[in-house]
Amino acid sequence: MKRPDEILQLAQQRAIQNNLTYTGAVTPIEAFNLLQQDSTIVLIDVRSLAELELVGKVPQSSHIEWAFYPGMVPNSAFAEQLAEKVDKSLGVIFMCRTGGRSHNAAVVAQQLGYTNVYNMLEGFEGEANHLKQRTLINGWKHAGLPWSN
Repeated sequence: MKRPDEILQLAQQRAIQNNLTYTGAVTPIEAFNLLQQDSTIVLIDVRSLAELELVGKVPQSSHIEWAFYPGMVPNSAFAEQLAEKVDKSLGVIFMCRTGGRSHNAAVVAQQLGYTNVYNMLEGFEGEANHLKQRTLINGWKHAGLPWSN
């Protein structure tokens, strides 16, 4: 298992390579290892409530919807809810289904003054295969990390 400083250095290198405006990007395994080893890092799941109920959730995560189902209507209170749940001194990893909404949440968090902001690549379910099935290529579930219904 890599040390937190090694994981964060890799994450920051990915940010530089991909011109990200926030601190870095981590894989699901890296996110899990950080959460296990560093109590100053939190995981925020930005999927819809419907996704959590239908697909599953990560026990150690907090939840703030980026958008509401149905229709994926943007959550206009996202910034306020983030401020209520996460102190700006903490590191925050955002997670969604595949890494897109969590990227957007990370951009907004950085703009709000959070200084240790990470996107979890691959997301909870990962990329879809040619049959549009998820959890078979990558993502939190595919990696065999803890989750519940």
